[in-house]
Amino acid sequence: MRQSNLSIHSENILPIIKKWLYSDKDIFIRELVSNATDAMSKLKILQGSDNCKISIDIDKKNKTITIADTGIGMTEEEVEKYIAQIAFSGAEEFVAKYKSATEKDPIIGHFGLGFYSAYMVAKKVEINTLSYLPDAKPVFWSCDGSSSYAIGEGSRSLTGTEVILHLDDQNLEYLEETKLRELLVRYCNFMPFPIELNGKGIGNQSPLWMKSPTECTEKEYLAFYRQLFPLDPEPLFWIHLNVDYPFHLQGILFFPKIHRRFDANESTIRLFCNRVFVSDHCKDILPDYLTILKGAIDSPDIPLNVSRSYLQVDQHVKQLSSHISKKISDRLLSLYKTDREKYISCWPDIEMIVKLGILQDDKFFERIKEALLWKKNDGNWTTVSEYLEKAKEKKVYYASDRSSSLFPLYEEKGIEVLLSHLPIDTPLIQYLEEKLSTSFQRIDGALDEHLLDPSREKTLFDADGKTSAAKMGAFIRTCLDDQTVEVEAKSLASDKIPALLVVDENQRRLRDYMTMTQGKSGFQAKKTFVVNTNHPLIQIIERLEQKNPDLAIQMAKSIYDLSLLSQKELDPADVEKMIARQTQILEKIGSLIS
Repeated sequence: MRQSNLSIHSENILPIIKKWLYSDKDIFIRELVSNATDAMSKLKILQGSDNCKISIDIDKKNKTITIADTGIGMTEEEVEKYIAQIAFSGAEEFVAKYKSATEKDPIIGHFGLGFYSAYMVAKKVEINTLSYLPDAKPVFWSCDGSSSYAIGEGSRSLTGTEVILHLDDQNLEYLEETKLRELLVRYCNFMPFPIELNGKGIGNQSPLWMKSPTECTEKEYLAFYRQLFPLDPEPLFWIHLNVDYPFHLQGILFFPKIHRRFDANESTIRLFCNRVFVSDHCKDILPDYLTILKGAIDSPDIPLNVSRSYLQVDQHVKQLSSHISKKISDRLLSLYKTDREKYISCWPDIEMIVKLGILQDDKFFERIKEALLWKKNDGNWTTVSEYLEKAKEKKVYYASDRSSSLFPLYEEKGIEVLLSHLPIDTPLIQYLEEKLSTSFQRIDGALDEHLLDPSREKTLFDADGKTSAAKMGAFIRTCLDDQTVEVEAKSLASDKIPALLVVDENQRRLRDYMTMTQGKSGFQAKKTFVVNTNHPLIQIIERLEQKNPDLAIQMAKSIYDLSLLSQKELDPADVEKMIARQTQILEKIGSLIS
């Protein structure tokens, strides 16, 4: 068996680069400006030079764009080595040689392919360059995208490089200054050196994430947010990331205020690599529950694809995601402990983030559990731990609506009720029961002892061996159109509630979960209609059973309708029937009076 080397022919690879390597032609300006930036960074490292500038000039008459820098330049040998050899990265070679120096002034390039992005828009590319080395001679290089090129003596008199793009007729739009300026602002706004387009300055802004968090003011954070998202309202708060180990990462993530135009699917995290914009489609760098956040992340350690257009998800990215999640939970917990009032005011906007995080990430739950808030029926806020500390029994009572008629019964007994109003609360409650070894019970999810008054229970038997409560329950059962519901007549603790509907706790949860995950569920949860034998209206129905049975039946159905309505169990299709029934009852009562 013999060994040999792979052979790459430029006539084969250049068409691939031009058509397939880059997903967006606009990227050519980013790649060429990045190369120019690297050239100046190298000169700064070697000579400490601060006379650095990138000049971009448009010549509409000759259909050219020229990108010129005052960087390190190249000798003829280096042009042959770094330009003529496709995918040979001079940046990688330089970094390996000057590793310690490049940590302060990072080099952008990695793959040695960025220069060839020029051929996505140009039919011919020329280079004029002069090396910083003493006695160096200027070099000229030209290639029309084929496998051959011309090289010889150049005309440049100043150290640096200029790249001249002769645009093809399909890409003349890039000769428009407005178009090119827009791309430069998008991709190169935070480059470390001045950039001029036709003599007018662009970029050279030091991004706020480069500063220490202790040096940044609230005004600067808000101004930076407006720069990134000019149409959004001010963010709630933010976290400034500055990580050196186990990877390098800087950035600022904002918690946005949810507003009418808010789009949760919008790309909201801007990804940079050494201050160069890479993508705004980088949700893989954050866990799902944090993709609602907005801001910017910059890291030289993020693995990018060869065209530097998007992330390559690997174990490193997953570690990065986990680390960001920890920083976010630490920030939330810190705000909760130091400024609970502000945390509560932000809760409607961050509630879904916290609850999703708990369900998706056990580690997030352990860090954030003491900051998981619930509103009580009295309007105050609490956590499950605080609730259980005061509770007489290790059970958490909750309700879906603060207007529930059952609240007074629990308030009279000194029992607090938590309010649950989001669909996600159903799986969340199930999760908390397992993690906290406690139980949650919806106040209308069982005929709880707190709802009953056994001392007034009608237990006397008649000649047929039935109590009046049992007879009332049997009569109302015959009145209802819904044969799937069970009916019980009980002595409730309050005389203000004529009846209530009890929906089995576990079956309701299953139904809610199926509805949330599969859309409308056909599953029917077990329902029990409990009529209050102590309420005057039920006692009237009991007397009307013999005197005016039709009216008694209509009134029983009406009370059932109202119970369904109050607990959001009434089918919208039955609303018209309910209204008609109420009208008939009023008419009959009116006829009795007249």
